[in-house]
Amino acid sequence: MLEWRRIFRGDALVWELVKAGGWIMLPIILCSIAAAGIIAERLWTLRPSRVTPPHLLGQVWKWIKDKKLSNQKLKELRADSPLGEILAAGLANSKHGREIMKECIEEAAARVVHDLERYLNALGTIAAMAPLLGLLGTVLGMIEIFSSFMGAGMANAPQLAGGISKALITTAAGLFVAIPALFFHRYLQRRVDELVVGMEQEAIKLVEVVQGDRDVDLGEGKA
Repeated sequence: MLEWRRIFRGDALVWELVKAGGWIMLPIILCSIAAAGIIAERLWTLRPSRVTPPHLLGQVWKWIKDKKLSNQKLKELRADSPLGEILAAGLANSKHGREIMKECIEEAAARVVHDLERYLNALGTIAAMAPLLGLLGTVLGMIEIFSSFMGAGMANAPQLAGGISKALITTAAGLFVAIPALFFHRYLQRRVDELVVGMEQEAIKLVEVVQGDRDVDLGEGKA
C-alpha cells in the first residue's frame, strides 16, 4: 500500500511539473515520444546480424559453385538482408563485366544506405530543437512573471524565486529530452558507418571472387 502511495505521489509530482511548465511542455513531450520511438526502431533495425549476416558471402559462393544460383535464389537473397540486396544486385549483372557489376552494386548500396539512415535526421533535429523549446518556455515564463510584478507594483522575493523556478522547468525538460537524443543520434550514425564499411568490403570480395581474382573460405565466409 505504501508503495502505491509513493507511485501516485510521484505521478502527481510529474503532472504538477508539466502543468507548471505551461503549454510549451506539450511539444517537448511529443519530441520525447518521437525520439524514444525512433531510437527503439533504429536499434532493432540496425542490428549487425540483420544487416550483414555472417557467412552470407560464403553461402552465395557455394550456390555459384554448385550451380544453384537462380532467379529465385536472387529474390530470396534480396529479401534476406540489406547486404543480400547489394550482393544480389552485383550477381544479377555479373555477366556484363566487372565495371557494370560494380556500378550496379553502387546503385544498390546507395538505396540501402538511405534506408539505414532513415529517421536519423529527424532524431538529430529533435536533439537540436528540444533545448530551444525549453529555452523558449523559460523566456516566456520570465516575461509573464515580470509582467505580473510590474502590474502589481511590488516584487515579492519568495514569489519571484518560485516563479523563476517554474519558468526553468521547461529548460530542464528540453535538456532531458535533448541529451539522450543527441547521444543516440551519434551512436546510431556511427553504427551505420560501421555497417556500410562492412558491406563495402563484402561487395568488393564478391566482385573479385566472381571475376576469378580470389577465393572464398566457405567456413568463415571471408576472402
